Amino acid sequence: MKTLKNNIIMSISIVVFIFVMTTKVNAQREDNQTEHHERKSSTEFGLRFMPTYSNFEMQTLADGTVKGESIMGYTFGAFVGYSFNRFMGFQAEVDYSSLSRKYSNAGIEQRVNLRYIDIPLLASFNTGKLRVINLNIVAGPQLGIGVGNTVYTSGGDGTINAQPILSVRKSNIGVAYGAGLDFGLNHKRTFRIAVGYRGVAGLMNISKNNGSADPDTYYILKKTHITTNAVYVGFSIVL
Repeated sequence: MKTLKNNIIMSISIVVFIFVMTTKVNAQREDNQTEHHERKSSTEFGLRFMPTYSNFEMQTLADGTVKGESIMGYTFGAFVGYSFNRFMGFQAEVDYSSLSRKYSNAGIEQRVNLRYIDIPLLASFNTGKLRVINLNIVAGPQLGIGVGNTVYTSGGDGTINAQPILSVRKSNIGVAYGAGLDFGLNHKRTFRIAVGYRGVAGLMNISKNNGSADPDTYYILKKTHITTNAVYVGFSIVL
């Protein structure tokens, strides 16, 4: 707990430091004669790609709990944002996510893949939307719609014939949050590239284990929530 507390304090300190330094840089580079800086609102369209690591608990043949090993998945999608002014706004996204974890038990390797269409609705806070460098912080609810799940089994000596059952709810609700930097590339600063971090904390139990499995089968997911951590790169156009 002490290590977690120190990591949280360090992360907050880094974000605050970047926020302060970005504000100073923006203040030095502010161009009050630029038309786009005089606007109080703007609309933004963009695309993002996010290498993603996920965490959810799985179940062994003996009904034990195992966290397994995270496999890098991916998320990509599009977003539209509206800024009320240079500092506040909101954005809506539609993302496709492929999330994977694996573990080995009794010589058998199980790999679980979960696929979702995610729809985050996020409030955004900026140091200056159309400045050369902008630090943004986002947070809000996310709805996930399941579009397919797969379990892959490999290994074993043939003495264990129990078949895994992957039973997953069709929807998931979570809280999305993150921070990033975006950079204006052209003279009007309307064409932008961005890098940052995005996390999601699931609020729902995603497993749908109804009753006991047959003797020759077992459920592979425990009662569990999904959490994800990702970095992203993307580009956008501000109108």
